[in-house]
Amino acid sequence: MEEEQNKNSTKDTKKHDILVIDYHVGNHRSVLNALSLLGYHYKVSSEKEEIAKAPAYILPGVGAFSEAMTNLQNLGIIDTLKEQILNHKKPILGICLGMQVLAESSTENGFHKGLGIIKGSVMRIDSHKDIKIPHVGWNNLSIHQKDPLFTRTDEEAHFYFDHSYHIACDHSIISATCTHGSEITAAIQSDNIFGVQFHPEKSQKNGLLLLRGFFNYIKQRESKNA
Repeated sequence: MEEEQNKNSTKDTKKHDILVIDYHVGNHRSVLNALSLLGYHYKVSSEKEEIAKAPAYILPGVGAFSEAMTNLQNLGIIDTLKEQILNHKKPILGICLGMQVLAESSTENGFHKGLGIIKGSVMRIDSHKDIKIPHVGWNNLSIHQKDPLFTRTDEEAHFYFDHSYHIACDHSIISATCTHGSEITAAIQSDNIFGVQFHPEKSQKNGLLLLRGFFNYIKQRESKNA
């Protein structure tokens, strides 16, 4: 399967490379379909060598925080990933669970340590009367930082969510929020580190525009470093 995906991803080698990290949580096929639709050149891998040489990353994920961290540890890629992101400043976009594991810890089914790439903790969404958890479906965003992910996004744009936990972090790194009973962190950004709680690959036009914004950011950084 991986060989087929990598073969299909090389149709246009002039596009900017990105590594989709497969750490065996959830189905990343919809992410690959979105990248293919946009015409971007990607590769799928969880090998340390591929992580070390890739210019940027997407870290998708669906499922439990503890399982995700166990898989990352068993693959032996945590140190390499953190070195490339924190020391070499390579861009990363975490999606849903992939954003949550960037945090320092999670309280999902007990206390678990995260990657610690951003300061924050993953907490369960507050329960309110008539508010269903998990938070599943479309929701509008309040955008606090448009550039680069939301540069092309309308103020009333909505995205698709499917989660019961979200990141509690400093407001300085929150680029978007939504309301589901209470205010929820919907997107974060800190220098080269980005994360979205929703699924851009399932959010139709708005999701594709967001992914394009991330790729344009990668392109701009490459141009500055050339």
